[in-house]
Amino acid sequence: MARRLENRVAVVFGAGSVGEGWGNGKAAAVLYAREGAKVACIDLKAAAAEATRDIIESEGGTALALTANVTSFDDITAVVDRVVDEWGQIDVLHNNVGTNSEGGPVDTSEAEWDRVMNINLKSMFLTCKAILPIMEAQRRGSIVNISSLASIRYLNFNYISYYASKAAVNHFTRAVALQYADKGIRANTVLPGLMDTPHIYEAMKAHYSDFTAMREQRAATPPMKRMGDGWDIAHAALFLASDEAKYITGIDLPVDGGLHCKTH
Repeated sequence: MARRLENRVAVVFGAGSVGEGWGNGKAAAVLYAREGAKVACIDLKAAAAEATRDIIESEGGTALALTANVTSFDDITAVVDRVVDEWGQIDVLHNNVGTNSEGGPVDTSEAEWDRVMNINLKSMFLTCKAILPIMEAQRRGSIVNISSLASIRYLNFNYISYYASKAAVNHFTRAVALQYADKGIRANTVLPGLMDTPHIYEAMKAHYSDFTAMREQRAATPPMKRMGDGWDIAHAALFLASDEAKYITGIDLPVDGGLHCKTH
């Protein structure tokens, strides 16, 4: 290992997984630790955060397991304060929490629109609000926001609130990147395409009764003729978080097997 995050502290919101296997946030948290970072594993569910922490500690890394509702600024400031008390700095903010909801502009309720916007977009505003002053005082920091290919492409499902919230994440991140570019802080997004992670089986169970058919259909869609996995997202996030990307800010990085290039 190159230990690209040696002596760094990474805060990962959404570091657990909704099921067995490797979700994007879980893989990123473990990879950050393998590269030398101390990692705060934050999730809504304590057991999910603890499972990721336990993996990191079993490999000789250093981690905390913390719980927070990312739509609550009080929850976020509480975990941020704990991390700073414990380790004295925050160098990487990784925002992985997200949700989707079925429906177009007519059949989506106002309450459901607000729920998705709060989880997908407001959460990133709140975590940045809490952590940017720390990074600014350090004159150092990297923000990695997990968006989606759905932020730039229609993916054949009526997820109007998801599309809109993820598109907003991209421009929110660009605005942060430009405002803080001369303060030693970078901000970028990763856009996962069709991934094979535990979250997908929860999200798609309303559309598929046969997960084998689902996997085959999704794998056939990208030009590379396979789905990605949580580690593909983790490695992209690691690059953006590390000094290897020290002159990169404000980008949207698709990790999608070339799907963003297809016209049909």
